[in-house]
Amino acid sequence: MTTHETEEDFLPSGDDRSLVLTDTLRDVAVVTVIAIPLQLIATDLSLLQVLAGMLALYVVCVIGLLLTTFLPFYLPSVAWISLVGIALTMPFMPWAEWFVGLVSGIDFLALAVPCLAYAGLAISSLELSVMRRSGWKILVVAVLVFVGTYVGSAAIADLVLRVTS
Repeated sequence: MTTHETEEDFLPSGDDRSLVLTDTLRDVAVVTVIAIPLQLIATDLSLLQVLAGMLALYVVCVIGLLLTTFLPFYLPSVAWISLVGIALTMPFMPWAEWFVGLVSGIDFLALAVPCLAYAGLAISSLELSVMRRSGWKILVVAVLVFVGTYVGSAAIADLVLRVTS
């Protein structure tokens, strides 16, 4: 490497336990609030149904984050949140039908919009320095990746449409 950075600068440090729980819960609450109007646009649910579904999903996230923070062994928060969601929706659980009824109308693709928007805007100085060092080569790679992904997706879609029709 040509600058002061070492390979260790690119490695993730710590785990989910190093996250400040209150900040993380606040951030999840902000995403939940942003997702409410998106759900109203994307679905035919009433405001009350959207609020109930989003609150249920927020509670799942809170429980998963609490488990991540306080249990004596480590699993990533996304694993704990997924496990809590799975446990709540297992058919033999007495609350499964009620919980599935709360979240069944929620459009999960619309939930991704605020997260993807943030990911697109959150460019760190490290990423900018890597881009500056790479120069025009990174642009060529990006264009090839985008074109390859588009052509590959179109080819798969065409194949599936030919087979199914």
